[in-house]
Amino acid sequence: MGISVQTGQTKTIGGIKLVANSVDSALGEQVCVLLQVHATVQEAKTLEKEAMTIVKHALLETEGEASSRLDGTLKELNGLFKGLLLAQQIEDVHAIIAIVDSARVLHVSHAGRAEAYVVRAGAASQITEYTRGKPTPAFVHIASGTLEAKDVLVFSTQRLLRTLTPAQLAQHAQRGDQLLDEVRVALEAEKEMAALGVMYVEGARPQRAAPLRDTQSRRPGRRRGKSGTFSPAALLGIFSGFGEKVRNIRLPFNTVGKVKQRGVNFLSDLKDPTRKRKAHMLLLAGILIVFLLVWAIVNLSTYSQRSKTRAELEQLIEEIETDLRTAENRFLTGEIDSSNAILQRAEERAKQVMDNENKLFRSQAHDLLSRVRAKREEINNIIRLSPRVVVSLTAKNPDVSALGFVGLSDGEFVVYDQTDLYRVLLNSVEDPSTIAAEGEQILYGASFPRYKTLVFQTDNNSVIEIIANQPTSMKTEDPAGWITGSDAEAWLRYIYILSPENNQIYKYERYSNRYAAPSEYNVNADLHNAIDMAIDGSVYVLKEHGEVLKLFRGEQTPFVIRHLPGNILEGATRIFKVLDGNMYFLDSANKRVIVVTDGGSTGESTYTKQYVFEGEIDILKDIYVDPDESRLYVMDSRNIYVVDMGNT
Repeated sequence: MGISVQTGQTKTIGGIKLVANSVDSALGEQVCVLLQVHATVQEAKTLEKEAMTIVKHALLETEGEASSRLDGTLKELNGLFKGLLLAQQIEDVHAIIAIVDSARVLHVSHAGRAEAYVVRAGAASQITEYTRGKPTPAFVHIASGTLEAKDVLVFSTQRLLRTLTPAQLAQHAQRGDQLLDEVRVALEAEKEMAALGVMYVEGARPQRAAPLRDTQSRRPGRRRGKSGTFSPAALLGIFSGFGEKVRNIRLPFNTVGKVKQRGVNFLSDLKDPTRKRKAHMLLLAGILIVFLLVWAIVNLSTYSQRSKTRAELEQLIEEIETDLRTAENRFLTGEIDSSNAILQRAEERAKQVMDNENKLFRSQAHDLLSRVRAKREEINNIIRLSPRVVVSLTAKNPDVSALGFVGLSDGEFVVYDQTDLYRVLLNSVEDPSTIAAEGEQILYGASFPRYKTLVFQTDNNSVIEIIANQPTSMKTEDPAGWITGSDAEAWLRYIYILSPENNQIYKYERYSNRYAAPSEYNVNADLHNAIDMAIDGSVYVLKEHGEVLKLFRGEQTPFVIRHLPGNILEGATRIFKVLDGNMYFLDSANKRVIVVTDGGSTGESTYTKQYVFEGEIDILKDIYVDPDESRLYVMDSRNIYVVDMGNT
């Protein structure tokens, strides 16, 4: 039973590289490797080269069973993917690797959105596990099973069932070696991109064969099998055999005659006035028997399906319990990222049990879901608390809608709205003072410690400094005037203005009573969609969706935050940096603050904890941390709150 392999790829665009390779091992095994890498051309080539080197040495040239060699290969590839992702050398990766050993057993694993399908007996089905939400860029599950003759295997780095139905995929498979071209044309018509591979199994179909089955694992190397189901070919064989038996049954001639005669007599009884009552009773009895028979069949089928569902749910609950124990063990060994990934899988399984139509095991699933979330909060050091109110600005202005505040020292702030400033000292607030001209609005403010002033920029392209409690309009030597940005920070004798529209940070030097013309600070960083920044020798820029850039002397330097649980910076709106201390991110809508180390000269920051605020708190606007990092202040549009971090 021979196997032939075809590979190809769709058209692609810049920033995405597709790789489709098919190779043979020293034992004559067929191997298909597909990659879809989201990265620059150079980084994508590096990943392709390293990945194929791993496949060559760990899978093709190593002795042992194919499944064991594949396990080792996947572990090395996972390490490669993780390292490049953490270093931000690649943005994402989708991959699939399949091997057919000498016994014609297929072993296939996928990473990201890659998937594998089998077309058997005219029906197409998926053989890799489908996961909802954002896919994991790592090999997690392995599917294994014996191939049958005339099977067609389809591998893709993108989900084909978004473009083709299973029936269409099976129909294309009937066209022989045109399948690859048909799938490629269909994907390109939908503007989808994918690396593709097709395996054709030749020969006459055997009567019995083991079906493909999905074997799950926490990670490659520790697999646990699922019970198999009838393959389409096996079911076809069963029903065709049953049909032969029916056709071979021959009723005796006299039996047929008797049945025919009884039917004639029954019709006569229905017309006869004296015997029709008996005939009607027999007819009703027959109808009742048929009804009871149908009712019994339906209930038996429902009971069988319910029993099957119950068994599947019990299996899911066992897997959730196992995931909880494994996550705890990984946490104790310091594998935080792995522990979080396992808890995420356990939570998805618990939700699957909660959503079952038969409402079975819902209470157990609810308890397990609570345990999963409690374990996640323990592992990720999530602290839930109700912060203490320092001061309420409504005492001075019931209609106040503050935009932000500038921290002067521990317990001393200047809060600003669109036109006014409110000085706060401990738990007291002074009457508001107006600094903006009529029709003018404040955009943002910053402290200028070197000159003991406060700097505010307005929407009419002007800068106002508070010097000795007096607002003073400041000029710049730039003939074009001030550049309006989204944030400003002071460092030494300079004011830095962040301008995402111009992809630049403008650096203004302060003189005695004016500012010099700006110089461009940014050299090579992409600052589009930047929303906030902080300065501590280096400049840290927060972009939309939680991306953080580090610039030193204008050039972007490596920066990564390790052990960050999921995409918790996705909603971050503010960044605050303590001098020679930690970095704090404010997630306004989710009412939380994420704390990470600064990473030092290596640029390798580490997640430490997060504070989640509970109670009657509006959307948070700004954040400040005192120099000793003993108190954390946040504010909404009306109040300032404090958290004593030394007590948490």
